[in-house]
Amino acid sequence: MNKPYLLIVSEDPLETPAARRTAETWRQLRQRGNPVTLFLVQNGVFASRAQGADCPLTQAFGGDIEVLADDFSLRERGIERNQLRHGVSSAPIDTVVQRLATGWRAIWS
Repeated sequence: MNKPYLLIVSEDPLETPAARRTAETWRQLRQRGNPVTLFLVQNGVFASRAQGADCPLTQAFGGDIEVLADDFSLRERGIERNQLRHGVSSAPIDTVVQRLATGWRAIWS
């Protein structure tokens, strides 16, 4: 059985090349049959705004991977749940802890 992966993005995807590497990573993991969740935290949540610019990560939204945005980070940046792109859900940071505790592998970018 393939291991599930949690890709954690903490930097603004529009300001760093890490977003391109993260997008490449989730594509490779999915091609190998691994379940993948993209967890946006801190400035990474800027990619979740419906009115925001596209970046390499937005290709994942509404696709075959789960995309979560940290609810605290959203509130800190004044982003309401109704402003999220299609395919992005708000979630507490506890989600990361719970998944790690159940054997998910994490990659932080």
